[in-house]
Amino acid sequence: MFQHVTVLKEEAVDGLSVKPGGIYVDCTLGGAGHSELIASRLGDNGRLIALDQDDWAHDNARIRLAPSIHKVTLIKSNFRHLEEALREAGVPERDGIPQVDGILFDLGVSSPQLDEAERGFSYQHDAPLDMRMDREGTLTAYEIVNEWEEREISRILDRYGEEKFARRIAKEIVKARARKPIETTGELAELVKAGIPAAARRTGGHPAKRSFQALRIAVNDELGAEEEALLQAVRCLAPGGRVSVITFHSLEDRICKQLFAKFVEKCSCPPDFPLCVCGAKGVLKLVNRKPIEPGPEELAANPRSRSAKLRIAEKL
Repeated sequence: MFQHVTVLKEEAVDGLSVKPGGIYVDCTLGGAGHSELIASRLGDNGRLIALDQDDWAHDNARIRLAPSIHKVTLIKSNFRHLEEALREAGVPERDGIPQVDGILFDLGVSSPQLDEAERGFSYQHDAPLDMRMDREGTLTAYEIVNEWEEREISRILDRYGEEKFARRIAKEIVKARARKPIETTGELAELVKAGIPAAARRTGGHPAKRSFQALRIAVNDELGAEEEALLQAVRCLAPGGRVSVITFHSLEDRICKQLFAKFVEKCSCPPDFPLCVCGAKGVLKLVNRKPIEPGPEELAANPRSRSAKLRIAEKL
C-alpha cells in the first residue's frame, strides 16, 4: 500500500453532504483517502464510483477499501471521460444523462507519483523523463523536451508554469539537446537552473518547480481534462447534488472558479427593482463564496497542502 496524505479530506467530503443511499463519484481515486471516507458514510444501498488512470491507485484501493468494497465500483479512466464511465457503471439516467448525488475532484498529483523516482515527475530524483499519469499514454516529457520547437517549449513553461524566464530556459534546453538528447530529470533541472538568473534562483523554492509543473500539465493535458470533466460533472449532478473541487495551483483554481461562475444565477434587473423580472435562472449555487484552505494543523502535518483550495457548488 503506498503512503499518501489526503488534503482537505474532511472538508471536501463534508461538502458533498453524503446521503447514506446516494450515488457518489470520486473522480481522482489516488491514495483512496476521500473514497474511504465517502464509503464509510454510505449505507449498504449507497454506491461509490471511483476513477483513476493509474494502476497503482487501483491496487491500493482494493486493499484500503476492502471493508466497503461491496459499495465501490473502480473504473480505470481519466476523469475527462466521466459521463462515459458513469454509463459503463450503469448509473440511472435522466433525459439520457447519468445522475449522481455528489462528485469529488482532488486535482493534485498524489505523493507516491511525485516520490517514486521512476515516474519522472520530480526534480528531486534523477530519473528518465516521463511524467505520464497513465503509463499507457504516448506523450512523455522526453518527447516535449527533445522534439518540440523552442517556441512551443517556451509557451508551455509560460502558460502552465507561469515561469518568468520561460524563453531563456527553452533556449538552454534547445542548445543542450543539439549536443545530446536530454534524458533525465536531473539533466533537465540543471538546464532550468542555468536559464534562470542567479539572483532569481535564491528565492521562491527550487528553481525547476514551475517548469516541471508545466511539463507535467502538458504531458497529461490536465487543464483541458479539468474543464471537460467539470462541465460533465454539472450535467451529471442530480438536483441538490454537490461537487467538491480541490485545486493546487492558480490555473486549476481559475478554471474551477470561472466555470462555477458561468452556471450561477445572474439577475440582470436594475438594483432598484423590488423583484426580479428578468427571469434569469442559474444551474448552480455556491456553497462557499471563498475557497476553503487548509488550517494550521494540516499545514504543519503536510506542507504540500499549502497551496490547496476547495470550492463547493450545489445543483439547483
